[in-house]
Parts: sequence; C-alpha cells; structure tokens
Amino acid sequence: MALVNEIKKIGVIGAGTMGRGIAQVFALYDYPVILVDTEEAILQKAVEKLKEFTKPDLRDKVLNLIVISTDPEKLKDCDLVVEAVFEDISVKKEVLKSINSVCRKTAIIATNTSSISISKLAVEVADPSRFIGMHFMNPPRVMKLVEIIRGKKTSEKTVEAITELTKRLDKIPAVVNDSPGFVSNRLLFALIGEAIKLLEKGVSTREDIDTVMTHGMNHPMGPIKLADFIGLDVCLDIMQVIYEDLNDDRYKPSQLLETLVRDGKLGKKTGEGFYKYP
Repeated sequence: MALVNEIKKIGVIGAGTMGRGIAQVFALYDYPVILVDTEEAILQKAVEKLKEFTKPDLRDKVLNLIVISTDPEKLKDCDLVVEAVFEDISVKKEVLKSINSVCRKTAIIATNTSSISISKLAVEVADPSRFIGMHFMNPPRVMKLVEIIRGKKTSEKTVEAITELTKRLDKIPAVVNDSPGFVSNRLLFALIGEAIKLLEKGVSTREDIDTVMTHGMNHPMGPIKLADFIGLDVCLDIMQVIYEDLNDDRYKPSQLLETLVRDGKLGKKTGEGFYKYP
C-alpha cells in the first residue's frame, strides 16, 4: 500500500493565518484534523475565521472535521502533523521537539516554513527520513502551489507520499531540494527587496514600480503591494534568514523596511505599510 494511503488523520500545530488555512484545506477534502495552539483565544479566533472564509454550504463539514485543542497530546493518533508556527527557528525547533515526543513513530512530520533549512529543523525529529517541508502559499484554500522541500535525510517514500497527498488536495506540487529560501522565496524576495530599494533610492514611486510589474510583466500584483499583503514583519524575517544563510546583499533588508516594521506598520493587516488600507 502506498504510504499516502496511510495518511488518514492530520494534525496542524499553529492556528494563525497559515495553520488554520492549512487545516481548512485538509477538511475540505474530507480529512479529520486536530488543530493545536497554546491559547484557547487563538483557537476560537481561528474558528471564527474558518466560518468567515468557508462557503456556507461547506461550513458545517469543515467545522465538524476540525477539532481544536491546546493539548499537543491530541496529535498522538495523527498520521501526518504539519508545523505552522511563525518563522523563528528556535520556536519551530521547540514545537518540532514536542511533536516528536507525542507522535507515533510511523507519522510523517512536515513544516510549513517558508525559508528555514529543513535539514536544520530535522535535528529535532527522531526519524528525519519522515520529515519534510510542505510550504503552502497564502491563502492556502486559494493558492494552488505547495512547495515540497526535501531535506538531506528525507526519504523518497516520504517525498512521494506528500507529493501524492498534495495532488489529492487539488494542489500543484513542486519538489525542491533544501536551500535557503527554497525556490519560491529565493526568487520572490530578490524581486521584493530590489523593488523596495528602488523606492528607497527615489528611482520611482511605489505605484509606478508596481505598475511596471503588473502591466509590463503581467504580474497579478506589484512587489511592493505584495509585500504589504504578505506582512512586512514576515518579509523582514524571511529576508534576514536568506541573507544570513547566503550572505548575499540582494536579500539584505533595507532600512526603509526595517523602519516600517519597527513602527508597527506591517502592511494590510495593520492598515498601513507601504500603502494605507481602509
């Protein structure tokens, strides 16, 4: 039997934007999900967001399939656990250590990291052959791509299982080897970083930089507005990780980005970043 057929119950740890979105995708495709976070308030907010962003005719199905809990022990019966906490290597390592301590030995453990080395995180997992990157794009229910990252010790069976599972979720898998920023963010943040530097140096306005990319390169959204939608704090974290790993100035965060984050102007989610939002 293919390993993917053994994946019947899913755990997701981290009930923020990505975690709840990943849980929603699995539930939409009939997988029972345990959604775990440290605080009941965060979990209740996740439930409200799931209600808001699930079609009315599918709402009951999704909410019935997702069980929320603050107890990581609830993950012990899961066949796949996806770590989806925020992008901090020390936090992720602690979470992976706790997942590893409760999961069955046959479970696959995945991380939704967008930039941190899979092989660095794998040291917290007893069997790194069953550890893999499963990088969903935001918002998970809408975006088709799942970037599947193979660590140095990830087995081919694990890669095949997660690739097939991705297809069963009606997503498009792209398998890449472990490297700083992988493929998606290595390319994306070279673009976003350069766009911010052009703005900082006064080469053009934010609107015209975005216009060049939307109407000249046929991008659905310009890089500066996209940074606002991602969250400028998230952008800063990812760029710092890639810059530190590669020592490549293309990824060195600009002073303008650092200032906006320091001032709490994090983009669309706070109402202001490079642009203002109602």
